Amino acid sequence: MLSSAPHARGFIHKPARRSESKPRPEAPRLTDLSRALQLLQDPLSSSLKERQIFILKKVVKQCQHGFLLKDLADVFKIINLCAERVSDHPEYARILCDFLQISSLPFLKEKASDEMSYASVVTDCVSQMGYLMRIPLLEVRLQICSTVIAFYSRDKHTHSSDGLSPARLDYRSLMLERSGISETLVMSLALTEEQLPVKLRLLQTLQILSRSSVNCNLMLRARAAHKICFHMSEGDPSGELLFRSSEILWNLLENGSRQEVTSQLSSSDCIASLKDAFLHLLLNGFRHHERQLRNDLLVLLTLISEKPGAPLIESGFLKHLMPFITFPELKSHNPQVRNLKLTFSQEDFEMKKLLLNIIVVLSQDLAALQLFREGRVMLALMLLVKPSSSAVRSGRRSWTCRQQEELQLQALSTLSSLAPLMLDEYISCQANTCLLLLLDCCLQDDSLGEQGQGFHGSGGKKAQLRYCVRLLRSVVFVQHEPLQQDLCDQGAIGQLLGVLRRFLGRPEDEDAVALEIQTDCLLLLSLLCERDLHRKELFGRDGVEVLIQYLSLDPALVFSGLGHNKLLLSAIDCLWSCVVGCFGTEDVFVSGGGVDLLLQLLQRSPRRVLPPLMAVLLELCENPQAVLHLLRWSGAPQLLLNIWRREEEQMGVSRDPHGTIADVKRPIASQHQDESSSSSSHDVSAAVRDVSENLRANIFCIFCKLGFESLSGLSAEDHVTLSIIHRYLDFKVCEVVRELWSEAGDEAALTSLLQVSEDTAQSVRSLQQSILGRQQQEELQEEQRLYSEIRFTHKQREIAADAWRSFVTRTSNYSALKEFRRVREERSINEPSDAETNKPDPE
Repeated sequence: MLSSAPHARGFIHKPARRSESKPRPEAPRLTDLSRALQLLQDPLSSSLKERQIFILKKVVKQCQHGFLLKDLADVFKIINLCAERVSDHPEYARILCDFLQISSLPFLKEKASDEMSYASVVTDCVSQMGYLMRIPLLEVRLQICSTVIAFYSRDKHTHSSDGLSPARLDYRSLMLERSGISETLVMSLALTEEQLPVKLRLLQTLQILSRSSVNCNLMLRARAAHKICFHMSEGDPSGELLFRSSEILWNLLENGSRQEVTSQLSSSDCIASLKDAFLHLLLNGFRHHERQLRNDLLVLLTLISEKPGAPLIESGFLKHLMPFITFPELKSHNPQVRNLKLTFSQEDFEMKKLLLNIIVVLSQDLAALQLFREGRVMLALMLLVKPSSSAVRSGRRSWTCRQQEELQLQALSTLSSLAPLMLDEYISCQANTCLLLLLDCCLQDDSLGEQGQGFHGSGGKKAQLRYCVRLLRSVVFVQHEPLQQDLCDQGAIGQLLGVLRRFLGRPEDEDAVALEIQTDCLLLLSLLCERDLHRKELFGRDGVEVLIQYLSLDPALVFSGLGHNKLLLSAIDCLWSCVVGCFGTEDVFVSGGGVDLLLQLLQRSPRRVLPPLMAVLLELCENPQAVLHLLRWSGAPQLLLNIWRREEEQMGVSRDPHGTIADVKRPIASQHQDESSSSSSHDVSAAVRDVSENLRANIFCIFCKLGFESLSGLSAEDHVTLSIIHRYLDFKVCEVVRELWSEAGDEAALTSLLQVSEDTAQSVRSLQQSILGRQQQEELQEEQRLYSEIRFTHKQREIAADAWRSFVTRTSNYSALKEFRRVREERSINEPSDAETNKPDPE
């Protein structure tokens, strides 16, 4: 960018090429500057023009290597005095340019601290330089621009031979930013209307200055974006004016406030100027850099269109642009389009993508939608989407296969935003048929995982499948019944199930894109079958088999980060919409082990997944077969009771350590419910809101289907919890009615209701205490039985020990053995007599 100021850099480099035999350069002498300043300020010497010019030339010669920082204030006083005399005495113009040229050199410092000491002086002097643009002389203005540009030039000399050293480059750029000269130069643009070379040089200067964020903010304060854009399309045969202006606008966008830039460019004048420049380059620009500049202008216009209220339509820009958006897909009799020569180069390809992008940006404007209808934009996009459009017509140039693939994907992405807003045009183009054909084409191709092209095509056929399903989801989400019926009549349900089966058979292809496709397919099926019994029957056994495989997903994958959480929730939603409510499909699901899968998910899933699971399980309980499976599943009541206890723990419900009711006045009220009821900021009462904010109501309803009696395998803690669930409806009704009556102010009714609620809670607590009492009694009896078994065991061990000791004694002591035999013989003699004595009388 600095190549246009070679004379400045050359002037800096000349002293380095002097031979060592020449005398050393002298430092600027303060006496000469003082004499020159005194001579210019003295009114008695105002007529001594030749003497003034002579001494000024002498100062220029002495200071040819740069000005000292300490002399800078006097130097700019001299510059300002010369500027005042230029209009009457043009001879001072050359002196003024010489001083400005020397100012382009790095300022010299005697000490390292001079930079900080004279910082305010330097800032003030550089600021004064910008105001010299008021001088209408061409050479002065050009030299000012060259001097400013030189502030960003790196000088190769670090030390002078006389001990002086130049100021650092970052110091010079910092002083330039603090001076605010960039704002002054922007305001001086209006002075250069008749001087094209000065305007170009000034734009080059502003282009360099706009690399700094500080300068960009100062330039925007002077409305630089508006002023530069307004004049960018003026006549300039070289094209440099348009190029420099475009570069400055881009620098302002990148380094300044984008919001402020787009706000300044959103005027009708700026949009008209950008439109003229864009159309001129579109129709007459054939060189590479002209096409690039054309695309840059189109990006600027796109950024402007993102700002609400930008008059793109009022200025006629969109109407002029419409034939080019649909070219070359649609033939047009517009003379401008006939003069357009599309070379299908990379720059033309980028322009086509930008034109598709501006459709998305403007699609929220109703007036733009009308222009899109008149320009048949929907038809042009569908021609890009059709697989047949990728064929190259014989004898005519067209997009390459790579370009065609990426344009097809971007057209699908564009339609996802545009089609829901233009459903009539979407239907008239038979877009459903086209998309289902494309879907079928993707499924028939075995190269599902090959790499695609460009940003959108990051997965080959998988990318096409992704954007095709996304487009179908966007139009079905509108809930347009004729469109949904048309999709179902053409077999969309079966095709979507085919997509899901395709991915279920390819676990190696499981990535974020594949999970997104499967999630969208499940959502599509949910939207199509939600309120139509016949479509649920079409979903049928095949759909249930696919759904059961998705419900078999490991809940641990929910936290993988790839999107399994969305996939699981979509599968649950699909179960709700496509299975629940159709008894035949429900029976297939229940017989296939679906209820068991739901219970396993309830057991292992995180808390956020439980509400939809519980809701689906409750709906399935309307089917008697599902209730039987629930009762047969080992631990189903215990699982529901555990979830109830976790819910109450998270809600802060008042319970004692054994799980019984601790506060009979508010037996099921949560801590959050108490806090909400104290404030009147909600329209719905806290008691009613509590029903939908937790799972307790669903669990109560499921137990109503299962029954509260004859539930096997329950512990005392489970029975305590079940007693609360059994009276949940009574407690909730009392809460709601109490809130209503407290608002109505009926004290008598409220007191009676409170008494009823407390009596009910007291009876439940008494039941819970009796359950705990029975448990304690059973535990005591079990403890006594255990102690009896322990005593019996010890007694047996003692008998066995005595027998062993007796045996050891007999075998080790012969006298003891004889005594044992004698006792045994006596016992054997006495036993028959005892038997005869005990013989009963025959009579």
